[in-house]
Amino acid sequence: MKQVISTTAAPGAIGPYSQAIKANGFVFVSGQLPIDPATGQFAAGGIAGQTKQCLENVQAILAQAGCTLENVVKTTVFLKNMDDFAAVNEMYARYFTAGCPARACFEVARLPKDSLVEIEAIAACE
Repeated sequence: MKQVISTTAAPGAIGPYSQAIKANGFVFVSGQLPIDPATGQFAAGGIAGQTKQCLENVQAILAQAGCTLENVVKTTVFLKNMDDFAAVNEMYARYFTAGCPARACFEVARLPKDSLVEIEAIAACE
């Protein structure tokens, strides 16, 4: 059985999908753009600010599902420019400090709303 997870502490879905789905002990968080839910605008601060906001959005959705970033087992990071990899890693390491999740990172041709970064996550939590 699946449960839709939704919170106003993260941006709402911009298409026919859920912020997250909880099923069989896992939470599948949809790709999060660097949108500040309070303003509806991209976070300031370039790639570092956008990465931080993506992770804050993931964190808020996980909290709604009763989880934390410590429950994350896998992330996928989508970058507009792989030259931003080091800056993304620096911010990412502030959120995942020990027992880091598995991760994949890709440079893509284009992201929704011309974002610099998008992050999705899978967490294991009841």
